[in-house]
Amino acid sequence: MNTHRFLQLGALTGSIVLLAGCSSLATDPYTPAWQANTDYHLTILHTNDHHGRFWQNSNGEYGMAARKTLIDNIREEVMLEDGATLLLSGGDINTGVPESDLQDAEPDFKGMAMLQYDAMAIGNHEFDNPVEVLRQQREWAGFPFLSANVLDSATGKPLFEAYKIFQVDDLKVAVVGFTTDDTVKIGNPEYLEGITIKSPIEVAQTLIPQLREQADLVVAVTHMGHYDDGNHGGNAPGDVTLARTVPGIDVIVGGHSQNPLFEPDEQSGTLILQAHEWGKYVGRLDLTINNGQIVDSEYRLIPVNLKKKITKDDGTSERVYIEQEIAQDPSMLAMLTPYQEIGQERLNITIGQVDGRLVGERAVVRANETNLGNLIATAMKDKVNADVAVMNSGGIRDDIPAGVITYKSVLQVQPFANMISYVDMSGTELADYLAVVAAKEAGSGAFAQFAGVSLTLKEGKATNVRINGNALNPQGNYRIAMNSFTASGGDGYPKVTDHPNYVNSGYVDADVLVEYIEQHSPLSVAEFAPMGSIKR
Repeated sequence: MNTHRFLQLGALTGSIVLLAGCSSLATDPYTPAWQANTDYHLTILHTNDHHGRFWQNSNGEYGMAARKTLIDNIREEVMLEDGATLLLSGGDINTGVPESDLQDAEPDFKGMAMLQYDAMAIGNHEFDNPVEVLRQQREWAGFPFLSANVLDSATGKPLFEAYKIFQVDDLKVAVVGFTTDDTVKIGNPEYLEGITIKSPIEVAQTLIPQLREQADLVVAVTHMGHYDDGNHGGNAPGDVTLARTVPGIDVIVGGHSQNPLFEPDEQSGTLILQAHEWGKYVGRLDLTINNGQIVDSEYRLIPVNLKKKITKDDGTSERVYIEQEIAQDPSMLAMLTPYQEIGQERLNITIGQVDGRLVGERAVVRANETNLGNLIATAMKDKVNADVAVMNSGGIRDDIPAGVITYKSVLQVQPFANMISYVDMSGTELADYLAVVAAKEAGSGAFAQFAGVSLTLKEGKATNVRINGNALNPQGNYRIAMNSFTASGGDGYPKVTDHPNYVNSGYVDADVLVEYIEQHSPLSVAEFAPMGSIKR
């Protein structure tokens, strides 16, 4: 097979020849096979933090069917230019929308198989299920799940694979996976039993130099997070720290922090990439390699049918595509549609019962503390082990009537799929934050519902603050939970996404409420009755 034909085959199939299976390195010395002074072209495509979004949203945005059309077109374009492609994921395929969650993300992983992903990092939300489910997901996917620092405690070896080496024309490309060590504290302990998670940076310090002796390029596919200038705060170190600490990584394809990098963040010669979340974008990095070195690169995030709202001349508004509409691939739609339909049917399943009405009526919840507001805030607080939780009333869209509670009724209450976030603050910071949100105007969507706190608002300050019955210690440390909408400044709340201790848990608000109801059913409305804890 000649070189030109090999590259065509790789681009058309979306995969490149896979060489070593790799928790142990080859001992034979590696002799580069590339031709001197010859340009080789490699396009790395990537997504991250998929979180169950196999189907497009209600506005027709993203979805795996449109993603397939886009990626197929890119592969064809690259093939015609005698290049090759690698398609990688930064992990966290699990946990996001009920249609996926109820089916163990089977449609998502089978969709990734149709998209012909070459490898993915293991994310912390891959451990939202027992490891047996993760192994089944690996079978559905048919491509490597990579993490060099997630180990089987009994053997000391990687739970799946540490890395894989791909033959790309005359080049060998090592793709190595790393998972945030925060998984230990944010993962489900029950499902982490028998698993050891080491520091990815410590593992990389040993492994990367070895990989450099076996490959021409080293790509790290990570689920560690991108934090500006390496300021990871209370989070575990992320991609910037990895690049600065461990030389020899050419490209980091990241995930976990779910932020879009519209330009690569170059640190110590390493290009760091991240493509936001949910398949909203496909990242595309075009590399030219000559004499074993990257000599040129181009990068962009390609929106997958994302839209923006515009105001027309008549004063009405409409959503329009940011870029040209991408058609949905018929074969992907045909595969996914039965899963979507099954998921919709399962939304009518009973998840619990309640002995009275939980009040989410707009006119009431936006002006008064309600039992439903207290329930939602309590569920948020418990899920992330917070001391306090705050919920904007605009995110509560319906009542839950007395009697049987279904999954669908919860989605009617919380339809926006916001993520639960949290921040660890000092007592002084917390008091300042609470003063702002407690002052939100009654009647507005910003009006706050709380759990775990009582206070008196006086002249713009929070006084007599008590956290779970105990007086606030200004020098103490407290965790406050909120949704990702308010965390980013929505409804005029203080923006905390740039706080060094900010964490997006990845848990969807409706799923958190479902889980709480299931665990505490039958619910008593008396337990969540308004207590007048916030005196305004």
